[in-house]
Amino acid sequence: QVQLVESGAGLVQPGGSLRLSCAASGSISSIVVMGWYRQAPGKQRERVGIITSGGKISYVDSVKGRFTISRDNTKSTVYLKMSNLKPEDTAVYYCNATRLVEDVLVDYWGQGTQVTVSS
Repeated sequence: QVQLVESGAGLVQPGGSLRLSCAASGSISSIVVMGWYRQAPGKQRERVGIITSGGKISYVDSVKGRFTISRDNTKSTVYLKMSNLKPEDTAVYYCNATRLVEDVLVDYWGQGTQVTVSS
């Protein structure tokens, strides 16, 4: 099992910045991918960005150049630094971890953290 605890929720003005954190615990050695997803009211959950265990990073087009994923292996923590935030970035942000368990990929989710971009 993997437990994910997110932090960094907040209200920020357009153009502002915010950093989300996701601390993983439990069977973290078998995690192959961690990432951030978001879900706005009335919309489907979408992937924001991911980082693999090998360090490969990818982002959805709408956040490229504004959001940065990083990790601290010593703390088993993944961060999402969000800059130049826009009202359309308003959503509940979820941390995700994918474990490889006997050739099966298993997903784990955090509880979600609210990000609101508004003047």
